[in-house]
Amino acid sequence: MRLTQPRRLAAAAATAAAVLLLSTACSTGSLSGGGSGGGSTGGTSDGKVTVGTVGTESDIQDISKFCGTKPITVALADGFGGNSWRKITRAIFEDEAAKCKNIKKILYTDAQGDTQKAISDINSLVAQGVNVIVTFVDGGEALLPTIKKATAAGVKVVPFVGSPGGTPGTDYVDFVSEDIKTYGKNLADWTIAKMGGKGNLVMLGGIAGNSYSQAVYDGVMESVKANPGIKLLNEDGPVSTDWEPGKTQQVVAGLITKYGTINGIVADYGGGSVGGIRAFEAAGKPFPVWSANDSNEFACLWYQYKDKQPTYQIATESSRNWVVKVALHKGLAAYNGLANDEPSTYNLQIIEDSTDASKMPKCEKDLPADAILSSGLTVDQLKKLFQ
Repeated sequence: MRLTQPRRLAAAAATAAAVLLLSTACSTGSLSGGGSGGGSTGGTSDGKVTVGTVGTESDIQDISKFCGTKPITVALADGFGGNSWRKITRAIFEDEAAKCKNIKKILYTDAQGDTQKAISDINSLVAQGVNVIVTFVDGGEALLPTIKKATAAGVKVVPFVGSPGGTPGTDYVDFVSEDIKTYGKNLADWTIAKMGGKGNLVMLGGIAGNSYSQAVYDGVMESVKANPGIKLLNEDGPVSTDWEPGKTQQVVAGLITKYGTINGIVADYGGGSVGGIRAFEAAGKPFPVWSANDSNEFACLWYQYKDKQPTYQIATESSRNWVVKVALHKGLAAYNGLANDEPSTYNLQIIEDSTDASKMPKCEKDLPADAILSSGLTVDQLKKLFQ
């Protein structure tokens, strides 16, 4: 577990390694505290945090409305911190928290894809007296009892993107994400249309068993069921890639060997998809239609290969790292007893489409391959983060 003092992102990117300290002097909290109140909207925050509404990125408000005045310790409990998406999301969280002068400590934990470590991390944060925990729950419902205990101890917990199940507003403050199932369906609809409604399709996920990839897969399945000419090759669930380009390349190479022809791919991580594209290149196979969330290299590779690979088209939706800001806002509002009516669920649309002249993929050659242009960070912030 590591600790940072609140700071602006520009300084954080250059000095993160130096300022992270082992936390040893935090106050303790008990997991045996009183239970939270019930209710369908904001039970953990006296009903002042609206739960379950739907909106768009433009509905996000300024954090100054939710900072309050009393000293606060916040934490980002990451279920898996091992890729660029998580690195960018952490940077956004720390930059946003630094805008509240009364946030005295920012903690970060990385469970490294280990559900038992994720449970231990949250328990440890509670014991250290953390007031607000924002968490990407890769372990799904296995984390729910731990989250409920943290809530009962008075900690304001806000899961984002990866759901623990349970009841938002009762078991925790709220769950913040895009409409995950619709995300999968939208990308699958686009992919299948560009495939001409027929052929072999694959859905690439992340860590085995994670709740997010399963929800994307469920959306893909809706589209597949409506298109009888499509054969989904992975009928048992999302293909595990660990959200890592090297592992994705290995996995996709195996799929090419096993099935021979793959006409379309829907992925829940564009940054990992670049490894899959390299697998097709190495195999000398035609590149498929490919959809994912946005990543700089994913877009740049399309420009590199588009003239040689006529079947290769891409589309993306936002990688929506910015939802972590909303999760922090809701946690702060709940802790401070302040109203928050920001949406819980965010509708995403296709923002890049290589077949649409008005939505052409965005390749920034001056930025690192791992940069995410829709993340909410500026070009300069992304450069500093990856330098």
